[in-house]
Amino acid sequence: MLPTWMGNMSSLSTIVLAQNQLEGQIPIELCKLDDLSLLDLSENNFFGSVPSCFNSSHIKFVHLNKNRLSGPIPSAFQNKSDLVTLNLRDNYLTGNIPDWISSLSSLSILLLRENHLGGRIPIQLCLLQNLNMLDLSNNNFWGPIPPCLSNITFGKSSQKPDLQEVKILVKSLTQEYYSVDIEEEVEFATKGRTYSYKGDILNYMSGIDLSCNRLTGTTPDRKNQFGTFDESSYEGNPLLCGLPLHNGCTEIGPPSTMPADLEGEEGGSFMDMGVFYISFVVAYITMLLGIVAVLYINPYWRREWFNFIEACIDICYYFIVVHCRKLPGFKLA
Repeated sequence: MLPTWMGNMSSLSTIVLAQNQLEGQIPIELCKLDDLSLLDLSENNFFGSVPSCFNSSHIKFVHLNKNRLSGPIPSAFQNKSDLVTLNLRDNYLTGNIPDWISSLSSLSILLLRENHLGGRIPIQLCLLQNLNMLDLSNNNFWGPIPPCLSNITFGKSSQKPDLQEVKILVKSLTQEYYSVDIEEEVEFATKGRTYSYKGDILNYMSGIDLSCNRLTGTTPDRKNQFGTFDESSYEGNPLLCGLPLHNGCTEIGPPSTMPADLEGEEGGSFMDMGVFYISFVVAYITMLLGIVAVLYINPYWRREWFNFIEACIDICYYFIVVHCRKLPGFKLA
């Protein structure tokens, strides 16, 4: 686990401990590191949640992917306007994407792949105009894709932050300072395959991955960078339609935006339970009125019907008398 004495290193600006066998919870002592700008604890065995007291105002790059973190998306990163990368993929996070996500005005990379997140994709994501890469795949998001997402330029913003590298100063044993460059690196799925990107290429990368959720409705308008995103960005959402998917949207009406539980889906067709109940009631009333009409018009069938009802009553009566007379205290009225 991380030693608690790290919280006493008040000038610490960079923590890179990726790809180790560290475990345990992330210690609250990290909340004392007000100058921290890069936190990389990826590919370890940390569990639990990120301390909510984490309040470094200089944090820019956060990599907590491929751990065992749980709970909601950490509120510790709320209002971090300098945050550029938030990589929380491959964990056990639950809940929705919080509305405060729009407060991360500099956010360029948001990776939430392979968690247990759900709910609707919030329209607050549309306010992240510096967004380059968005990965929400392999979760439980449902409902329509916000149309305003197509207004994000995905890498074409003139004020996008630099993703190439992080420079830190290191003091040597000879009391001299020298600069060390740490390249920013992320994994992202492109055309169905996952690649690792780092360094200067991240400034030119753009992509969105909404695959393998329960999204419904139409895909966003193919304007700006959305015209370059292929089918793999949306696959695994059977109730989603529109380009670049092969299943076009019908003109009868917009697809249902209800949670796609697929419980009523059988053999590839979706059953509207409301229509089913209405049809059942109408059919029952129609059949009942048909029987009444036949009995009213035809005297012979009317007599037979009443004879049948009388016979049923007699059978029930004799059944009760024969079987219940054996009970102690039973008396026939």
